[in-house]
Amino acid sequence: MRRLKIFYALFFLTAPAFFWYPSPALAETNNRVVAIVNDEVITLYELNGRMKDLTGLKPAEMRLRNEKQYLEARRKTLNSLIEDKLTLGKIQELGINVTPKRVDAAIERIKKNNGLTQEDLIAGLKRGGMTYDSYREKIKIQLERMELIHFEVKSKIIIREEDITDYYNKHRDEFMVKGKLHLAIIVLKQEGLSNQGGSDSLSSQAEDILSRLKGGEDFGELAKKFSKGPGAEDGGDVGFFKTSQIDPKLREIIKQMSPGDISEPIARPFGIQIVKLIDNQKERLKTIEEVRDAIYQIFYQKEVNKRYSAWIKELKDKAYTKIIF
Repeated sequence: MRRLKIFYALFFLTAPAFFWYPSPALAETNNRVVAIVNDEVITLYELNGRMKDLTGLKPAEMRLRNEKQYLEARRKTLNSLIEDKLTLGKIQELGINVTPKRVDAAIERIKKNNGLTQEDLIAGLKRGGMTYDSYREKIKIQLERMELIHFEVKSKIIIREEDITDYYNKHRDEFMVKGKLHLAIIVLKQEGLSNQGGSDSLSSQAEDILSRLKGGEDFGELAKKFSKGPGAEDGGDVGFFKTSQIDPKLREIIKQMSPGDISEPIARPFGIQIVKLIDNQKERLKTIEEVRDAIYQIFYQKEVNKRYSAWIKELKDKAYTKIIF
């Protein structure tokens, strides 16, 4: 009972000063208890706040749109809050405490992974209606829960090597790497399709470029100078293509080439192409060494989910929980 009194005292003391003051009846409705978990409570205020965070809609608005979806969302959200209370109690029982230094390190990783500066992060939090201190507290709680799950669940998981090998043999199609061709192209465009003289001139230019390439001049430099096609500014480099993405005529020509080879001039409807095969990555099956970690994660995550569900169910079975609606 003393903890309940402290909870309500803290709730009203920390309420934002700029809020309008509701009538006593409305305040009682918003802050009434909707669930009791051991000696902790969940209020309607917490429930509505979490529902809005998860759905982006105010519960009242959600209810007007679809009563059935609202009730299902409320049930799932309340269940999530109950699990939060139980895990928080277990964290306190085990004495798990994440230091400010670890919180700072986690935030730095988040910033780095998302390309954010400190100013970007704070501005984004402000737009979402959250202070930096509140964000730090959320990160701290997440880290403590991760440590709890590792202690209670992950540390007890064993993945057998024979299971990994068996999965690899049964799912070989998943580990096929499609063939890719890395190409560079010089494109000479014909200005007038009916102009025979222009066509002859283009052919002569193509033969001259090919002669210079055979003489040792750099493909990229000649592409920058003469090409009118994609990738010209990058030395004609147009990147990787799946074999199936290349038109049949060009595909047949490339089949006869090795990396580093340069094709003869190829007549196209728009002009002439000269193609360099930079790399030819054949279709292949990844080795088990290449995919072992990925397969391990499949088994690991499945086992984590199964064990976590059993663990949280055991916590619930042992806890005193009462839902009040």
